[in-house]
Amino acid sequence: MAYRIAVGGKGGVGKTTLAALIVRALLKQGRAPILAVDADPNTNLPEALGLPCEHTVGSILAQFIEDKTSIPPGMTKESFLQVKMNAAISEGRGVDLIAMGRGEGPGCYCYPNLMLRGFVEKLAENYSYVVFDNEAGMEHLSRRTSERIDDMLLVSDPSIRGLRSVGRIHELIRELKLDVARISLVLSRASTPLPGVLEEEIRRLGLPWVGTVPADAEIEALDLARRPLTDLSDSSPAVLACEKILNSLLDSAVRSDRKLAVRP
Repeated sequence: MAYRIAVGGKGGVGKTTLAALIVRALLKQGRAPILAVDADPNTNLPEALGLPCEHTVGSILAQFIEDKTSIPPGMTKESFLQVKMNAAISEGRGVDLIAMGRGEGPGCYCYPNLMLRGFVEKLAENYSYVVFDNEAGMEHLSRRTSERIDDMLLVSDPSIRGLRSVGRIHELIRELKLDVARISLVLSRASTPLPGVLEEEIRRLGLPWVGTVPADAEIEALDLARRPLTDLSDSSPAVLACEKILNSLLDSAVRSDRKLAVRP
């Protein structure tokens, strides 16, 4: 059964960076095959991973709705869609990617999200790890991109507003009774030591703080060069921080008797 890691938080706090670097760390440790899922309509994870994204779940659905006459005789709508959805998978070395994309109407993401969830549940059987880059905010939680999550990483910048947003997302996860085994806090673009007021806010959250991803000039340089985050050097501060975060998660999983896939 695939081990599932999801990344959430408010917009602009570095969720995609964390998701991409978690994938990078998994690959470095020989934990392929990995499925990366961009569940944000504003698709950014493919660029971060250096993978093409010619089709999304949303674009395939939109095309299908425009031309339903293309269904071959003897094939159901559902089975035809499943075949078409395979075209949305971008294949890489050790990691494949699927993106939700935009819906078939202005602001409509519910049906693409529902299709993505069903497709991912079947796809996950073929992978050791699944990493979700979730949509910003809270609305996506009620749509449940995945049936089960082993680790939910809630990301915040070093601000009171960001930390309180994490608190609200945490409360909603509990209210919806989502199947999430562990929920943890990750700070992004923060330096240590933190101001006392932020440390106090973190204590109020009551969430385990599993790490901080520092600001990293190498990330900015790669972005300007239009290169993926997977090209970061092994000595990158952000890379080292994300490797440490991943190790913390997996160590906790092992202590919980969770069997993890790894290739020597």
